[in-house]
Parts: sequence; C-alpha cells; structure tokens
Amino acid sequence: MLDHVFSDAIGSLREALESARLERQTLEERLQTDVLLGDLTWVTSYSMPGEGDPPRVRCDLTLEWPTWSQTSYRNWYLEGELAEPPEITVEIVLRLQQLELAPSPLDVMASLPPEPPSLGELELERSGTTVETIYDELENPSWALDVTFEGTYELDETTLEDGAAMDDHFASLGGWIASALVRLGDLRLGQASADGSTDTPAV
Repeated sequence: MLDHVFSDAIGSLREALESARLERQTLEERLQTDVLLGDLTWVTSYSMPGEGDPPRVRCDLTLEWPTWSQTSYRNWYLEGELAEPPEITVEIVLRLQQLELAPSPLDVMASLPPEPPSLGELELERSGTTVETIYDELENPSWALDVTFEGTYELDETTLEDGAAMDDHFASLGGWIASALVRLGDLRLGQASADGSTDTPAV
C-alpha cells in the first residue's frame, strides 16, 4: 500500500481488529475519493467469527481523510513545519440486525462497555441510536438497531514521526469493539425459537 499516514492508520486499525480475533467482511471494504472535494474515505465491516453471512451483530467503521489534512500533512512532510495538525474523522457503527421484535435502545445501551471507545486521549462520542423496521415481507417485518460513535483523531508531530504511537492508540479501540460485539451478541432480543414462536426480549 502507498506509504502515507492515512494508509498507516488503516493498517493500525486492521491490526487492532484482527488481533482482537474479529472477522473482516471482505466485500464490505471500500476506499473512496470525492472527485470534487478530494476527501478520501475508507469503509470496512467486522464481526465475531461464526456469525454467518450476513452477521447478526457487526461493526461498520469509517475513516475519513479530508483535503485540508492532506495539505497540512504535505507541508509538514516537505517543509518540516506543522502549522495545523492533520485530522482523521472516525466513525464506529455497532449494528444488531435480523431481530424478530423491535429492540429497546435502553437495553442495548446498558449492555455496552461502561466506558466509550477511545483513540489515545480522544474519547469518541455517541452521536445517535437508530431503530429500523425492514419489510422483506409485509406480514413479517424484522428490526435492526444502530449505535453510532464518532470523533476526530488529531495527528500531532510525535504520531506523524513514529507510527508506533498510532498502533498503540488503535489497539485499545480493537479491544473495545470486540467487547461490545460480544455483549451485543449475548442479548436475547426476540429471536425466533425452534417451534416458530418468538422469545420474550431479555438481557
């Protein structure tokens, strides 16, 4: 891959997730560029091993490298001066899907790790919780729930000079995501039983 700080961030996140024994959804990974604005975006999805396809519980991750960050990084790389630290926008979406009953957001939030996900000194903030109703057949809808965390990861001069610092920051993120997916996977939220009835939701 191209030798660039954004590709280093992608590599650090991949290593953290795979070290946490998470499984990448290969067809869901994309690297996109905005041809008008120049922003670069990397999107991927991970789940617990053995979750199936599609997995009932998964994590969608997005890293965005804006144009102004590229300008700042280029100036530092060529001139050795860092006027404004470049930033990477980070978004984490935890998704529960294929549910037989509408989930309770309060029960789901209570099951997550007590501390928010963090990158170094940055704590990602929860930006919203969304409940979806999916009608593949009008008589038998299913439900899904998304919990989103996001924040802006600032790359100081120490991190730009030594990629090991970035590896350390992303390592804790991989552990948090793995813990969150395990906790969500342990929830019983209206899963269909063998006799065709629907279990009562419980934590």
